[in-house]
Amino acid sequence: MTDLATPLRSAVGGRTATPLEKHLGLRSVGDLVHHYPRRYARRGELTSLADLRVGEHVTVMAEVRKVSGRNMKERKGHVLEVEVTDGTGRLYLTFFNQKWRADRDLFVGRRGLFAGQVSVFKGKRQLTHPDYEMIGEAADADAYAGALIPIYPAATKYASWQIANAVRMVLPTLQPPPDPIPTDVRRRHDLLPLDDALHKIHQPASYDDVRQATSRLKWDEAFTLQVSLARRRAASRQQQAASWEVRDDGLLAAFDARLPFALTEGQQQVGDEILADLAQPHPMHRLLQGEVGAGKTVVALRAMLAVVDGGGQTALLAPTEVLAQQHARSIRDLLGPLAMAGELGGAEVATRVALLTGSQGAAARRAALDEVADGTAGIVVGTHALLQEGVEFRDLGLLVVDEQHRFGVEQRDALRAKSTTPPHVLVMTATPIPRTVAMTVYGDLETSALTQLPQGRSEIQTTVVPVAEKPAWLDRVWQRVREEAEAGRQVFVVCPRIGDAPSTDDADAPAGPEDDEGPQRPTAAVTDVLPMLVDGPLAGLRVDALHGRLAPDAKDDVMRRFAGGDLDVLVATTVIEVGVDVPNATVMVVLDAERFGVSQLHQLRGRVGRGSHPGLCLLVTGSVQASPARTRLEHVAATTDGFELARLDLQERREGDVLGAVQHGRRSSLKLLALLEDEDLIRAARDEASALVDADPDLADHPVLAAAVERLVDDERAEYLEKT
Repeated sequence: MTDLATPLRSAVGGRTATPLEKHLGLRSVGDLVHHYPRRYARRGELTSLADLRVGEHVTVMAEVRKVSGRNMKERKGHVLEVEVTDGTGRLYLTFFNQKWRADRDLFVGRRGLFAGQVSVFKGKRQLTHPDYEMIGEAADADAYAGALIPIYPAATKYASWQIANAVRMVLPTLQPPPDPIPTDVRRRHDLLPLDDALHKIHQPASYDDVRQATSRLKWDEAFTLQVSLARRRAASRQQQAASWEVRDDGLLAAFDARLPFALTEGQQQVGDEILADLAQPHPMHRLLQGEVGAGKTVVALRAMLAVVDGGGQTALLAPTEVLAQQHARSIRDLLGPLAMAGELGGAEVATRVALLTGSQGAAARRAALDEVADGTAGIVVGTHALLQEGVEFRDLGLLVVDEQHRFGVEQRDALRAKSTTPPHVLVMTATPIPRTVAMTVYGDLETSALTQLPQGRSEIQTTVVPVAEKPAWLDRVWQRVREEAEAGRQVFVVCPRIGDAPSTDDADAPAGPEDDEGPQRPTAAVTDVLPMLVDGPLAGLRVDALHGRLAPDAKDDVMRRFAGGDLDVLVATTVIEVGVDVPNATVMVVLDAERFGVSQLHQLRGRVGRGSHPGLCLLVTGSVQASPARTRLEHVAATTDGFELARLDLQERREGDVLGAVQHGRRSSLKLLALLEDEDLIRAARDEASALVDADPDLADHPVLAAAVERLVDDERAEYLEKT
């Protein structure tokens, strides 16, 4: 008998175990039985060939329709071409110098499983030298006794049916594994025992078996993860932190009184949630997400002022110097005299706002460090420079992380370590997060969402400009830009790269998908587009550039001039993606828009329409109609609902590893659970996990579950979770 920990070499022999480890990373019986089929082929039912995409590694069931051979013209050798069909579409199998296959296996009318990478030759989709296994002969009776044939995620040199053979070797001798999900939880949710689920996922008699097994094994993934997150939430509640009560006569009250606009209902509600958290004696861990322009900065600033009122300090960590400088300016503008402590004209109740960036001059940096160290600066805004040695806070009470997904775990941890007691933590993102992702990726955080836009925000119209089909439309784009500038308004033009370097080396290159339609082509670069516009369609307008290679003072100067209305058009990279607030900017032109991800495009679009004039976003693309890239852009153009677009973005990028393994280059820990499709299951697992951890925080009564959580959260991931 074997168990899940048995090495594969002992269970199936070295000849089978070696390629399983080499090509698929499977080392134990547990690894193998948790390598689930991707789908199932029904005996006698052919795979739809119309769905195959070029570049995919596929396993299909098809019927041989035609076999032909020919000698090569250019050199010695023979080409065997086998046409297979599903009854409607065709796929070609190509073999070089293997004429014997036609005599031994590949007869017209026979069916088989064929595996390989889809390519195109002379307009025909083909598999070159595919692996195959023919089906239907008496010898196949044992291998394919069931109605459903499992198709496994395979490797180029190790086919699905070879994996199936290995699974068939281990299942009969597998001892029923201990079950991590308690019996009462299984009963409440009608879940199979683990042993039954493992057998049915690999050897189903029907699709109902597949459904039951899949449901149970998804629960394993969701429940174990949610227990680990519930334990983190419980541990956080046990930590001690300073509590900050709201004062009636402090900075927060003075700030509210001088606000020139009314808070939205959402801002007021979320603000109250955060202030209630700050008053607790354990550290807040809250995620504040919201639409672009929903007013997160004002909500965060009110929380910061509450801490400063109590004598503490706050830090706002921003991912770029442009954004840090923008935050410092906007906070000072919002506070006015309240940010001028010790200055002529400062309010009686006031603090100071310090800015720390890596490129500051020595004198400015020294002055800022002194204000941080002695507590004069109640609000400290900065980039990674805040993390460096020599930055000492007198009493850091609240850490606000803006666009938190841009920071590594170690960077956030380094700043938290600058406080003697755990600070309260508020992380913000303008990239809306689907609810299921919030329950998994950020499952240890309380979540608040701002969905209302402040009054006065204008609508934004988005249009795809398909220059591949309608090149004249680009002329109209620049004409439209000129019209807007001559009417006194301002325009962003965004390029995927800076220029004078390959796009892969470009510091500001977008993080989104590349063009998926064939050969790479040069993308628009700031250094090329700027002179083209100045000497051409935008001649006479005030145009300048902003990108990551500019000196910090130059960046700040350009941004100040644009924000102050001294520039008509700003040609930039994605350094303006987040946080830049210029109410007079009404047009956003994105060149080579197919090079950007869905969330990036939504963020860029959010830079316009922030004032009283309507916004216009023009997505210029060379992608062709009906291509995946074009479809993505049309989805973005069809809605301004960030949460809907976030779901689309997740579908494109897939889940990744919800415990952050994407940052470490590992495969996803989610094999069956789909964050978008399994919302009800994840919510139920979260509720069950919270109740169980409340009753048994150390999992003393659930040793099998405790072992499963420990396996999930290995040493490296435990460190990651601790630092998140």
